[in-house]
Amino acid sequence: MTDHVHAGPRLLPWTTADGNPCFLFPGDGTGYVSRLADRMEAEQLGSAAVLIEEAERVLSGRAWTAGELQLLTVQLKDSLVVVHRVAESRGARLPVPDDPDKTGDRPTLGGAPEPSGWAP
Repeated sequence: MTDHVHAGPRLLPWTTADGNPCFLFPGDGTGYVSRLADRMEAEQLGSAAVLIEEAERVLSGRAWTAGELQLLTVQLKDSLVVVHRVAESRGARLPVPDDPDKTGDRPTLGGAPEPSGWAP
């Protein structure tokens, strides 16, 4: 994830001690902090994948304890916060099309048709 297109600030996958966002103004995206952030994002996404498998295991068992459900809920929320942060950071680094309305192209999920009533 070191192919940075513009020089805008990168939202880093960690926060300050006070919970405020950390940003990096990258050069070519190959510096130490950029590489560290790339590795940390990869680990966070990997942890989310493991948590999804654990959630599937717990929820398919149909023999949940209140403690299991509470722990799973807290972990899922924490993971969702992290994955959302990674998505925001990566989305902010995507190139902006010149004029998407001029070409009529709109991004869709996996090429699926837009839902009825969809309006940008």
